[in-house]
Amino acid sequence: MDLIPGLPNDIAIECLIRLPVEQFSKAASVSKNWKHEITLPEFRRRRKNSGFTRPVLVMAQSMVAAVNKPRGETALSSTQVYRLSVFDPENDSWYDLPPIPELIDGLPRFCRVVGVGSDLVVIGGCDPDTWRVMDCVFIYNFISGSWRRGSDMPGQQRLFFGCASDSDNMILVAGGHDEEKNALNSVISYDVVKDEWVTLPDMEMERDECKVVFHKGKFHVIGGYPTWTQGQFEKHADVFDFATWQWHLEDDFLGAINISPHTCIEGDDGKLYMCRDSDVAVKDDATWEMVERLPDGITSVAYLTACQGKLILVGYGQFDEGYSFCALDVRSDGKLKKWTKLETPDEYCGHVQYGCCLEM
Repeated sequence: MDLIPGLPNDIAIECLIRLPVEQFSKAASVSKNWKHEITLPEFRRRRKNSGFTRPVLVMAQSMVAAVNKPRGETALSSTQVYRLSVFDPENDSWYDLPPIPELIDGLPRFCRVVGVGSDLVVIGGCDPDTWRVMDCVFIYNFISGSWRRGSDMPGQQRLFFGCASDSDNMILVAGGHDEEKNALNSVISYDVVKDEWVTLPDMEMERDECKVVFHKGKFHVIGGYPTWTQGQFEKHADVFDFATWQWHLEDDFLGAINISPHTCIEGDDGKLYMCRDSDVAVKDDATWEMVERLPDGITSVAYLTACQGKLILVGYGQFDEGYSFCALDVRSDGKLKKWTKLETPDEYCGHVQYGCCLEM
């Protein structure tokens, strides 16, 4: 059956790949054929190869409410209820995702959010009321505009773990700590399409509060700390190669000890970037090099990501005036331009717990 009556299907697909992201769920409801077509992995690849994909940033962010200062001025106060906020940098627009049906009162604290294809995956965290550690997996599909439940994380209780995806179908969950606050070296992977968990070989060392980055076709589990050092971040990384099903250790990966790797990301140029003290640094081959200072007024960085040739930073200043969003262009020669502050509505200036970038 023709996707669009009177048009060859290849022309019809050329029309569909030009749809804006916010129209996907409406298009999927037009017919079973349209829904089938736009949910295929090949559709997203064709859309990307044709240059029609665009990034969206999704963040586990606290809701904020206006409170009155003594002088009648308005300030922002976090209610400590977290929801999923979305920033579309191309349209400079903000909106909320629908709440998870089983968690209408707010997201789990310290949950991880990961983008895989057209899916957003929310993993683990703590119940916002009881602080019970959760092993739940919830998946939001941007095409259908709906949530589904994934298979729970297997194995022991796990919190403050590292988590990342290959942007295709696989998620890696590594490290963290158990109910006794013992750091873990165990690793599991989740296939979103098959809804299956697989246990991977253990890492070389325990890694609590580590960062996972998919870089050069391999998962890198960076930094973190073992039980006995409690908060003193290590500088090496474990790298897993699915082809050989083995880990290898990269010493001196961060260049110095006691640096939190939570801002480490892969840029669009294939290089690694992260915030170190008051700078943004890039790792080219073996060494880190400072390339730009943090934006004026930013003293702490909650989140860093890369999309469409830009670094986007979420941070706040010493006077706790709400979170600011700033963008930095990365030029073709690898040099960076000056920061540009992004206009952010007051309701989206709350604390950012975790985030991810999807290209759809």
